[in-house]
Amino acid sequence: MIDRYRNLFNEQQWFESALCWTVVQPLDEAITADDLLRQLNGGRDPEERTMAYPREEAAEEDFPVLFVRQGKGAWGFLDFSQGFATPDHILAELSKESRVWMTTWHFNGGYTILYAADGEVRAQMRDFIFDEHAVQEGDPRILAEFRSMLGSLDSEDYRGKRSAALAFIEASTGMGIESEWLDVEEAPVIILDNWNED
Repeated sequence: MIDRYRNLFNEQQWFESALCWTVVQPLDEAITADDLLRQLNGGRDPEERTMAYPREEAAEEDFPVLFVRQGKGAWGFLDFSQGFATPDHILAELSKESRVWMTTWHFNGGYTILYAADGEVRAQMRDFIFDEHAVQEGDPRILAEFRSMLGSLDSEDYRGKRSAALAFIEASTGMGIESEWLDVEEAPVIILDNWNED
């Protein structure tokens, strides 16, 4: 699975610059994508828009621009604009009725992987691509397999470590990122506007 994501990065080199991938597994089947998006947007309905060239147009937005995908028992939200990390307080709130996984990075770093459940962030690791700077908080058992994946990679294999984060979330949730999502035209996107408010 790591190699599949390596191939994705080879095809989409911009992908390494900035992204936030959040996978939500609702505990109640009645929870819809609209419900989750409202929660991600701090309780307000986000803007829906069709972008002719989403990857190019998203770079000019000041807020997260998301592709939304449904999987089996999970929803994936990919911010491909600037790698805005979903704030912890929103993830914690979202996790009251769901299990939530997130990984993110951007041009200034911010390499984070996180798991939230029962209304709180249960585990997270920051700066995971740098062996000597990685900081883990929460229950160490939750990210044990991810640490094992990192340990199997060369210390300077940064692409491999990003790939491992995506592979770990896919292994945990069954929800992965597909390359055909990324080079689309006239695609529907969601623009969030409320992430900086507590």
